[in-house]
Amino acid sequence: MLQSERLQTFVALGDYLRAPEAQSELAEVAQRAYYKNNWFTPANTLNALSAIADEFLTADKLAAWLSKYPAEPTTVPRSVGVVMAGNIPAVGFHDLLCVLLSGHKLLAKLSTQDFVLIHYLIQKIKEINPNFADLIEEADRLNAADAYIATGSNNTARYFNYYFAKKPSIIRRNRTSVGLLMGEEKDDEFLKLDHDISDYYGLGCRNVSTLLVPDEYDFIPLLRALEPQVKLYLNNHKYQNNYDYNKSIYLINAVPHLDNGYLLVTENDALVSPISVLYFQTYRTLADATAWLNERADQIQVVASAQDWLSGHVTLPTVAFGQTQHPGLSDYADGVDTMAFLSQL
Repeated sequence: MLQSERLQTFVALGDYLRAPEAQSELAEVAQRAYYKNNWFTPANTLNALSAIADEFLTADKLAAWLSKYPAEPTTVPRSVGVVMAGNIPAVGFHDLLCVLLSGHKLLAKLSTQDFVLIHYLIQKIKEINPNFADLIEEADRLNAADAYIATGSNNTARYFNYYFAKKPSIIRRNRTSVGLLMGEEKDDEFLKLDHDISDYYGLGCRNVSTLLVPDEYDFIPLLRALEPQVKLYLNNHKYQNNYDYNKSIYLINAVPHLDNGYLLVTENDALVSPISVLYFQTYRTLADATAWLNERADQIQVVASAQDWLSGHVTLPTVAFGQTQHPGLSDYADGVDTMAFLSQL
């Protein structure tokens, strides 16, 4: 199958996901995903599918992205084993897209947390183009693969490194994202930042879990601006359980913190905060902030700031507030170019 046919298949998938007549089916799939994993609310799942359709699956975006890489494998197509994450809806789709559009065969180990959505998308691809039936296999074991892409925690990364050591691989570890505040932000910017913090309940590596703020920063305007969001998040019992638990721990242990009814803010040196908690650290100058970020670049996925203030000042990817959960095709996880890796197999 030539790249042109593969590309048109995914353009057709994007058209389908956007089509009005498909929305009832997508709503039913979203409901099934929620029954399987209560973190995947129907609204979040439909939002993720819409983002995939709009950010990944348009003819112009796909063509521009693919133009940077060889159209076909340099040798025979390889079988690429992909261990998919399942922390947010359809998070493994980008790896699926990369493998198939690079001309290789996908051997996918689906996450139990995200099985419904990825399985549905795979079946839809095969329905649109039956020639993909021989190029996609869902598998529990990946021994037959020629190369690997695996996403997991720092602990599972050690496991992956051991078992996949003899073959080409991309092994991804824990990462999180950071937001930088100048102290001059307005309510509309705070509301955009809330999407970076709380979309998908903060479970993604592109969610902001730590803020860098100026010394003596006043959090009250931020927390007040976000207060109306309380019902949106506490309507999910799993999120509320985390919020209640973390709040009780802070109260029992007399940990200084701020609370707006659904989000707890506390100073902490760690980068990855628990669900419902936002950590912060302070800086004095922009130079201090950029040095802090660059020192931790291997732990950070992306940095959000007002009007993309940091662009050009740090080695990390940067975006404006509200954009962390809208990655484009070239926004590769951990900064590793997946398509370049696949083109060299």
